Amino acid sequence: MGTRCGDIDPAIIPFLMEKEGLTFEEINNVLNKKSGVLGISGLSSDFRDLEEAAENGNERALLALKVFCNRVKEYIGAYSALLCNVDAVVFTAGIGENSPTVRYYVCEGLDCINIKLDSELNSKVKGKEAIVSKVLTSVPVLVIPTNEELMIARDTVELVKK
Repeated sequence: MGTRCGDIDPAIIPFLMEKEGLTFEEINNVLNKKSGVLGISGLSSDFRDLEEAAENGNERALLALKVFCNRVKEYIGAYSALLCNVDAVVFTAGIGENSPTVRYYVCEGLDCINIKLDSELNSKVKGKEAIVSKVLTSVPVLVIPTNEELMIARDTVELVKK
């Protein structure tokens, strides 16, 4: 997440209250507005900033990217185990459409469930529809742009008509 903590042990809240002398409101602020990739990187919650900083040697920015991608990878693994099948991996929206780096780190090491990214194809795709998996792999890796603003407008028109 950009600024929120994600999954944590609930015991962290009273621990921080006691150890750091924080109020509930202060802890709530830290967990919701100062954690996530912002907290790890100490820099930004914007993945464009993180990628640029990581490329320039900022180790905390790189760590934030890798932690985020590892979480996505964990969900892919968990759901593939639950479903006993993966039909496709689809990257969409801002990060998924525009970040070959995130797509690379998410797919790295998922060969065991036949998710094989073609690094050369992946590096060339930004903001356009494409298949970025290796040829002859049974799980396609897709980049599909979204138009969230258009969907919001359409939903708004439907609501207004009712």
